Amino acid sequence: MIHVGLSEIKFAECPESLKTLGLGSCVGVVIYHEQSLIAGMAHVMLPDSALARSNAYPLGKYADTAIPELVTKMTEYYGCPLFQLKAKIAGGAEMFKATRALPMGSIGKRNVEAVRTQLDNYRIPLVAEETGADYGRTVEFFTQSCKLTIHAIFKGKSVI
Repeated sequence: MIHVGLSEIKFAECPESLKTLGLGSCVGVVIYHEQSLIAGMAHVMLPDSALARSNAYPLGKYADTAIPELVTKMTEYYGCPLFQLKAKIAGGAEMFKATRALPMGSIGKRNVEAVRTQLDNYRIPLVAEETGADYGRTVEFFTQSCKLTIHAIFKGKSVI
């Protein structure tokens, strides 16, 4: 099992798995290639790198930098054809009631929308997702089965 920390991007090959803990408003993004059983995961914190206070930040922190990095590594380093890549996502929760009425919308919703936009830009199908609600999630992607398990306190386990 390969642990993916906050704002990190990591990759795994069969039979390895990728796991990230404590997704609240953050989004766990998995881009994978079913035929070669290779996957990359990013723990995305924020929607847009324009929000950065400096030019020094991890590429996994923002949706608009994480998705391009995942795609580049999957296609150039691992040699996966772009048109065969697929994606699954989880997270994007609204953890605090006070932020639900913000004029720009919640950070969780904005993160999910930014991830979807980036996936659309690359024409990568989003084949499954569990996003929103008001609870955190821990996710693990298994390269061997291409399944994403989602654990949530008081909600149990689901598989997408």
